[in-house]
Amino acid sequence: MTNTRISFATSWEWLTRWVRNETFIYVLKRVLQALLTLLLASALSFFIIQLAPGDYIETLRQNPKISPERITELRQQFGLDRSWPEQYVFWLWRIVTQGDFGTSFVYQRSVSSLLWERLNATLLLAIASLVVTWAIAIPLGIIAAVKQNHWIDRVLQVISYTGQGFPSFITALLLLILAQNTSPLFPVGGMTSINHDELSLLGKFLDIGWHMILPTIALSVTSFAGLQRITRGELLDVLRQDYIQTARAKGLPENRVIYVHALRNAINPLITLLGFELAGLLSGAFIAEFFFNWPGLGRLTLQAVLAQDLYVLMASLVMGAVMLIVGNLVADLLLKAVDPRIRLENLN
Repeated sequence: MTNTRISFATSWEWLTRWVRNETFIYVLKRVLQALLTLLLASALSFFIIQLAPGDYIETLRQNPKISPERITELRQQFGLDRSWPEQYVFWLWRIVTQGDFGTSFVYQRSVSSLLWERLNATLLLAIASLVVTWAIAIPLGIIAAVKQNHWIDRVLQVISYTGQGFPSFITALLLLILAQNTSPLFPVGGMTSINHDELSLLGKFLDIGWHMILPTIALSVTSFAGLQRITRGELLDVLRQDYIQTARAKGLPENRVIYVHALRNAINPLITLLGFELAGLLSGAFIAEFFFNWPGLGRLTLQAVLAQDLYVLMASLVMGAVMLIVGNLVADLLLKAVDPRIRLENLN
């Protein structure tokens, strides 16, 4: 009995300490703020979508094979016979009580299952692009800062300006032309080959990676150029600080001065950008998915816009808002982990 009391007291003490933890309180506060943000964003998106003339059912009237009785039945089935506020409240209530985002008008399937199928492909492309962008842009930004005004710095500046000046759709078009002229070196579209199911596990992995090369490059070019310039600028600002000059005067190796003292402080603003980078990649993936026939969330959202598939479009917009919120939260927690001097409540 005594051991049970001691165990309970220990567990209660651990739970109390954990709940009072600064990180837990901050995450809880951000989650509550996120719920309010999602509510307002979904309401605004819903009513803006409704301002568009007509709806999916109206387009069916142009088909002479569909009777007016069937049109009325479909309108009642999807809840489009209700007023806008009633439609929104009904849609929101189903999400809260059942986790149901509704049924797609076009696919006649659950929106949740449809999004889950496409989300994995988009996240795979976005994360691959994020890794490639940071793995290339950060080292080149460091080189440009360390070799300021040298020829290599000027070459990298030209590359970054050129990359930022190229719209994503132009980059995608150029890569498509490259793929056609070098065929079969690069696949022109899709996520897998025709014989994908016949391949081994390693073969399937390599096949998807092969198809990801061009869309990942198309998605990374603009982000890479901007991140390289920001890295260069932030590192140059830090290298001019007095404590860096002091570290050099003490005879510390230049690599230690740059990578231990300077880069550690220059990296903070870059981590802050991580949340916006993730959301930006998801929105930028629309173009890459469209041009390279990638079966992701971007293509699904574009098709939903064209077909006025209301519930698919709403769920896609909410998903984008969730990714932005999660990305910003992850960036804040990484910022705290990298620099313990930062207090989370000061990041609001």
